[in-house]
Amino acid sequence: MAVTEQEARALAREWIEAWNAHDLERILAHYAEDAVLTSPVAAERLGDPSGVVRGKAALRDYFALGLRVFPGLRFELRDVMWGLGSVVLYYRNHRGTMTGEYMELSPQTGLVTRVVATYGG
Repeated sequence: MAVTEQEARALAREWIEAWNAHDLERILAHYAEDAVLTSPVAAERLGDPSGVVRGKAALRDYFALGLRVFPGLRFELRDVMWGLGSVVLYYRNHRGTMTGEYMELSPQTGLVTRVVATYGG
């Protein structure tokens, strides 16, 4: 399933707005029930070197923790890329560093099924 530029930009805009509003339900609305996230921040925060968060219930807990730990959390979208069933969001986070998130989307629902988060300076 090819993701169009319009679809990618709409997803990015809504995702960023949901996070900036600190609206957990709105954030979770982007993810499939069986979504898997891999992140070095998850490895650090959860004490699991794999950095893997599996399933929407676990994502709820992980995202809620992030919103609690970082009350000033805010993202500034810098770029969006799109491909075959995937979107990449590139944004500046609340600490002023850059983050890239590669997201695979379900061809049936368009929801995020897999995320790989990467961080830079």
